[in-house]
Amino acid sequence: MSTKTRATLEDLYKVEGKAELVNGEIVHMPPSGDEPSSAGFEIAANLKDYARRIGRGRAYPDGTGFHVNLPHRESFSPDAAYHVGSRTGMRFLEGAPIFAVEVRSDNDYGPAAERAMAAKRTDYFACGTLVVWDVDLLSQDVIKSYKATAPEHPVIFRRGDIADAEPAVPGWRMPVKDLSMCQQQYVCNVEKRGLTTTPPRSWNSSPRKPGRRACKSKSWLFEV
Repeated sequence: MSTKTRATLEDLYKVEGKAELVNGEIVHMPPSGDEPSSAGFEIAANLKDYARRIGRGRAYPDGTGFHVNLPHRESFSPDAAYHVGSRTGMRFLEGAPIFAVEVRSDNDYGPAAERAMAAKRTDYFACGTLVVWDVDLLSQDVIKSYKATAPEHPVIFRRGDIADAEPAVPGWRMPVKDLSMCQQQYVCNVEKRGLTTTPPRSWNSSPRKPGRRACKSKSWLFEV
């Protein structure tokens, strides 16, 4: 009877591409598409400006590894993050970021995906993360901001709102409209990319009104 060898952090260092170490296995994470990548980069860049301005903490983009010590999980690799721990040179950062961002891609929809994302948020909070953003470019609720103090009750930020990550990133603010172009382009391209043939229920599909503009290929509307 063969016994499967448990993967280690050193094995994770040898993996090409984005991956996490969960339950002793290397969990590969497929590359994200155009718009989700742009959204993650926009958030990381905004956080970088904040960190430079206040002289505390550091912002990290997609693909950064964070080493943690849960019984079933040994690493995270969020789409954007803000961290206040020590520098680690060429090695993974130690400990979870105090603010983590997860931007949904094509495969992050459906009951199984929702359960996986909820479990990952629980892991983040168990490791000391204070705030986790769930960014959904296909939803009217663009950002759901989950806090460790109220993990089942996210703060919702929609287009036109000013989002924050309190108390993880004190005083930092980001207009949700900074993600609006990513969001508009993403929804306009949905049918072309084969995600769905019907608009999400959360989108308004009423006739065009003054002050709004619509995707040429759809009647789904975006307030601007």
